[in-house]
Amino acid sequence: MSFAEFLAQLLPILILLALVLLLVGALRRILLWRQGQESTIHWAGLFSIPKRYLVDLHHVVASDKYISNTHVATAGGFVLTALLVILIYLFDVATNILNYALLASSGLMFVGAIFVLMRRINPPPNLSLGPWSRLPYSLLIFSSSFFVLTLPASGLLPIDSGSGLLVILLVAGIVWGMGEMFFGMTWGGPMKHAFAGALHLGLHRRQGRFGGGRSTGLISIDLEKDKLGVEKPEDFKWNQLLSFDACVECGRCEKACPAFAAGQPLNPKKIIQDMVVGMAGGNTAKFAGSTYPGVELGSHKGGAVIPIVDVLLEANTLWSCTTCRACVQECPMMIEHVDAIVDMRRFETMEKGKTPGKGAEVLDNLNTTDNPNGHAPNSRMNWAADQNLAVFGSDVDRADVLLWIGDAAFDMRNQRTLRAMITLLRAAKVDFAVLGESECDSGDLARRLGDEVTFQRLAKINIATMSQFEFKHIVTADPHAFHCLKNEYADFGGHYDVYHHTGFFADLVKNDKIKLNTNNAISLTYHDPCYLGRYNGEYDAPRYLLEAMGINVKEMQRSQSKSRCCGGGGGAAVTDIPGKQRIPDMRMDDAKSTGAEIVAVACPGCSQMLEGVVEPRPQVKDIAELMLDALSDEEA
Repeated sequence: MSFAEFLAQLLPILILLALVLLLVGALRRILLWRQGQESTIHWAGLFSIPKRYLVDLHHVVASDKYISNTHVATAGGFVLTALLVILIYLFDVATNILNYALLASSGLMFVGAIFVLMRRINPPPNLSLGPWSRLPYSLLIFSSSFFVLTLPASGLLPIDSGSGLLVILLVAGIVWGMGEMFFGMTWGGPMKHAFAGALHLGLHRRQGRFGGGRSTGLISIDLEKDKLGVEKPEDFKWNQLLSFDACVECGRCEKACPAFAAGQPLNPKKIIQDMVVGMAGGNTAKFAGSTYPGVELGSHKGGAVIPIVDVLLEANTLWSCTTCRACVQECPMMIEHVDAIVDMRRFETMEKGKTPGKGAEVLDNLNTTDNPNGHAPNSRMNWAADQNLAVFGSDVDRADVLLWIGDAAFDMRNQRTLRAMITLLRAAKVDFAVLGESECDSGDLARRLGDEVTFQRLAKINIATMSQFEFKHIVTADPHAFHCLKNEYADFGGHYDVYHHTGFFADLVKNDKIKLNTNNAISLTYHDPCYLGRYNGEYDAPRYLLEAMGINVKEMQRSQSKSRCCGGGGGAAVTDIPGKQRIPDMRMDDAKSTGAEIVAVACPGCSQMLEGVVEPRPQVKDIAELMLDALSDEEA
C-alpha cells in the first residue's frame, strides 16, 4: 500500500475521531454551563446565528479595520475549509469544483493566519498570551496541510506527487490542525470561542441587542422568588456561564476600561476569565493576561459552589466598576460584563450588607429620605421658590411635559442647569409642570450599588405618583434618570415617552420654537455621558445644539461610543475605590489635549466629577447653560 493510499484510508478515520471528540467535549461544556440557574431559552436565536455572526458581531469587530479584515479571512476561510474537508474527505463527495473551492478557502485562511501571526509577533498589552500565542501556527498548519493535500486531487499536481516524508508531515499537520480546530473547540484552547461563541450569539440573554436593537437596562429580579444576587458561579443564569466561556481574551474591554486605566483593581477581561475558572474549578495562576492592578496573579481559586468574593476575586474589584458599559460596547463576543458585576454586587449589598465607602450611608439616606444625600424631602423645591413652577397635584393635573428634576434639586451647581432649562422651556412656550415634593429619586444609584429592593420601591412609588396625572412626555437633564425612566421602569408598568433635555431642545430648535444666536466663537469640546451615549445611543442631539449656536466642537480622541467615563457612574463616586490616579483627572486631560476653553456636558454627575478636577482646567458648562447664553435677544 502506497503512502497516498494509506493517507486516503487514514484521513476519514482522523476526521471522524476529531468530530466524535468534538461532540463529547461539547456535552462536557454544556454540563458546565447547565450548573447555572434556569433562564429562558430563545430557540429561534439559534437560527439567527449566521446573521448575528456576520452582521451584529462584525459591526463591533469592524471598528478595528486590521482585525476586521483578518477576521473575515481567517474565520470565513476556516468555516468553509472545515465544511469542505468533511464533505470531500469524510463523505467522499469529490468534484473538481469542491476541490478548487477547498484550495481557495484554505488559501484564504492561510492569508488571514499570516496577519494573525504578524499581530502576535509584537502583541499589544491587552492581548492574552499563553495558549493564544500558538493560535496563528495552528491556523497556518491546518490551512496549509489541507491546501497541499488537495493539490493532487484537484489535478494541479500529479496524483503520486511527493515522498513518504511529505505524507508523514501531512499526517502530523492534519492531526495537529484538527486537534486544535475541532477537538480544541470544545475541550479548551484558543478555538474554544468558536463553539461557545456561536451558541452564545444564538442563546444570548439579551436578544434585543441584535438586528440593530439596543438592550441596556439591568434585568430585574423577582424579590420573592429569586436569590438576591450572585454568591457563587452556579448562581448565575446558565446562559451567563455560556457567555463567559465565549471570551476570546482579546482585551478590548481591558483597553477601554477607565478603572483599569486609573490603576484600580479591575480588569473586565480578568473578571470574565475568573468566572470561567469559577465555573470549571481551579485557580487563576494560568491566566496569561494583565491581572487586576495591585493584585497578585494566581492567588485566588474557585469552583461552582464556592463563594466568589474574597475567594475568586476581591470585593474592591466589583466596586471599582463605573458601569460605563465601555467593556460591553467593545466586546466582539457581546458579553455583558456589567450585568455580571451588578449581579455580584446585589449579593454583597442585600445579603451581606457590605457596600464600601459611603455606599451604605447613601442607601440608608435613600430609604429614609428618598434622596441619596439625606436632604429633607420637603426641601426638594426650595431652589425654585422664585420660579413660579406649575406643580402636578396642587396646581395642575395635566400638562404636555413632566419636567423631571432629579437630585440636581439639592445641588447648587446643577440648579443653574435647571434654571436654564426652565427659561428655555418658557421661551419655547412649552406647557410643562413638575412633581414637586412628590418626586423621589429615580433609584439609579441604588440599583447600580446592588440594592434592588430600594430601586424597586422607589420605581413603584414614582410610577404610582405619575399615574395620577396626564402628560405626553418626560424631560430630564439627568441621563441616569432618563435611562431608568425610559428603559427600566417598564418592568414595573411604567411606560413613558422620555426625552433627555438635549434631544427635546434639539427638536424645539429644529422647529424654530427656540432661536439661538449663531455667532459664538467659543473654543469648546463635548464630553459624552455614558448613560446618554453608550446606554441610549444619543450622540447627535448635543452636537446639533452646539453647532446651532455656531460652535465648532473640538472632539476629544475618545468621544461618542468610545468616550471615556467621567468616573461618576455606578456608584463609583461614593464607593471611592483608590487607584493610581482619578478617572475624572484622566478625562479632563483628554479635554485639555484639544486646547478647548470649555467642556460642554449634558449630565449633572459629569458636571460634578469634572468640576472636581483641580484648576487650572477648562470651564465646565451644561449645554442648557450654553443655550441660555446664546438665546436670541428676541427670545430672551
